[in-house]
Amino acid sequence: MPFTKHRRGHMFFMMLVFSCMGITTEVVFTAIVSFIKHTPLCGKPPLALAGFTYVWMIFIYALIPIIGHYGYGKMKEKNIIIRLTIYVTLIFIVEFISGFILQQTLGSCPWQYTTGWHIMGLIRLDFFPAWAFFCWLVERLYVFMNERMIQ
Repeated sequence: MPFTKHRRGHMFFMMLVFSCMGITTEVVFTAIVSFIKHTPLCGKPPLALAGFTYVWMIFIYALIPIIGHYGYGKMKEKNIIIRLTIYVTLIFIVEFISGFILQQTLGSCPWQYTTGWHIMGLIRLDFFPAWAFFCWLVERLYVFMNERMIQ
């Protein structure tokens, strides 16, 4: 077993935290983009700051601490720009693969991009700065939670 019972409990807790953080961030991000673009979202006017996400995202964001467990230790000494570039690249890969799988199994991907610099409607390359900021927040939270874990 790669994890002790305590470590498994901590990992499960982190999966819940990162799932909640990810879907909350996504709802806020979509609301802000809707407001800036002045386009209605969820049938609400832009000033309502309505945002949305998909239930599938809970499972996708839950992958963050699992990937972090295996990747952060190898990268923590690298420059922040290099780390963020690697993180965003990983996000693009996970977003593309999970979107492709959902597209094949459900008939459509929940986040079908039609504007911006997108690849097959599954990832938007122009979201790189937003993803980099999200990755920086995630890394800070990951480090904070792991430093406080009782061994």
